[in-house]
Amino acid sequence: MPKPSLPVRLVLLVAGTTLPLIIFAAVIVFKNYQQDREGASQRVLETVRSIRLVLDAEMQRMTGSLQVLTLTNALRSGDFESFRDIAKGFLDQYGPDGVVLVADREGRQLFSSVTSDTASLPRRNNRVIVEQVFATKQPQYSNLFIGAVKKRLIVTVEVPVLRDGEVLYDISFSPPITIFQSIIEKQRPSEDWTISIFDGDGINFARVPNPQETIGKRASPTLYAEMFRKPEATLQTVSLEGVPLITTFARSSLTGWTVAAGMAESSLAGPLWRNLAITSVIGSVLLLVGLAFAVRMATTIARGEMLHGLLIEELNHRVKNTLSILQAIAVQTFRSASKAEREKFEGRLGALAEAHNLLSTEKWRGSDLQDVIGRVLQPYLLSNPERMQMYGPTVPLSPRLAVVLSMIVHEMATNAAKYGALSNDAGTVRLDWEVTTEDAGPKLRLVWAEASGPPVVAPVQRGFGSRLIERSARDQLGGEATVDFLPRGVVYTVTCALEDAS
Repeated sequence: MPKPSLPVRLVLLVAGTTLPLIIFAAVIVFKNYQQDREGASQRVLETVRSIRLVLDAEMQRMTGSLQVLTLTNALRSGDFESFRDIAKGFLDQYGPDGVVLVADREGRQLFSSVTSDTASLPRRNNRVIVEQVFATKQPQYSNLFIGAVKKRLIVTVEVPVLRDGEVLYDISFSPPITIFQSIIEKQRPSEDWTISIFDGDGINFARVPNPQETIGKRASPTLYAEMFRKPEATLQTVSLEGVPLITTFARSSLTGWTVAAGMAESSLAGPLWRNLAITSVIGSVLLLVGLAFAVRMATTIARGEMLHGLLIEELNHRVKNTLSILQAIAVQTFRSASKAEREKFEGRLGALAEAHNLLSTEKWRGSDLQDVIGRVLQPYLLSNPERMQMYGPTVPLSPRLAVVLSMIVHEMATNAAKYGALSNDAGTVRLDWEVTTEDAGPKLRLVWAEASGPPVVAPVQRGFGSRLIERSARDQLGGEATVDFLPRGVVYTVTCALEDAS
């Protein structure tokens, strides 16, 4: 796979650092939204409990006042005309829409605060609750129904009138619905809340918003399905107007009625999307600024690299021209020399040129030891590669080390081809290297070992090639080179300090 260009790498780097920051910021925004949602759920729950307590307190006060009425002698003795003035005093605290009725076991109305003509009054519509009062001898709270006198939706508080432990009458009070409407309107935190009071059948009899359109209607399906399963819960619902809500309901153990309140999801989702949008915009701006900076930097660096490349090409051109001139001079100089001497010199120039070509390919950033050796030994590897074996780790070389080592290996190979293991058909060469770590820094140890060549005879005098190897290792590499003429074959050992290849 081709390596991405520098501009592409810089763009990927900027994107790789900016995008995680945007994602991290978005996660923080979402975490804050979750915390706000939990806080909102708790707030809805507290509001519902508060309304239920207010409602229960009002109903207890109402029930207590009715129970005081049941103790009056006028009511117990059946003196309903005298009781009318007492009932009026009770009704004055609730306004003109409240109605007090007194009925017997069969639901016949014996007294009505609306009229004194009780003979013309019909029987109680809600006979079931009358029977419950006589059966339980306890106060009862009705569901929403249509009153027989005023023909409108009402709820009632029913209290037994007792004498000697027996129920004489059922006194009923239908408070104005506005009382309950006032309770929830005062407790409503803001206009994006929906609050309702439901009777025991889940029918609205007080609600904000839109009380005129919703009183008398059943709770929304999403709420109605859950409100009878447990006395209190928090859940997601959809209002009768189709608004998604975070809703909590709580049922009163006193009346059996249920208070429900819901906060609009949009009041939480709105800030969430707004914060996400702000985060996205800021992140996009940062990303665009970063990309613009990366592109500009990449362009500047690319121009620098292009100029660097041009300079290297010019250097390569001049060095090649110099080598060509040097080779032409050598040909003229060695015109009268033997062919072997000319080949030696030209071979050394060729090794120097190969090292230069390898460094040119790498733009003079250095090269790998195995690549350097492979270039020098390429002619021998092409003809009979199994005769030469190379073993060692990857060792990056500086340009200077690459040039000097290429000359040293060339001399070893030349000597082996003329006098040693590569001069016959059976000889082999093994080239091993390793890197050792010492206090002074890493060092390279290279061993050239020949075997199965012609019989080894130590030379009477050292040739130029051997001197070149030793002097190059000592003077240019700061190391040393030794040669051992062993019976099995010649062994060269070269050690030198490694430099930073960069």
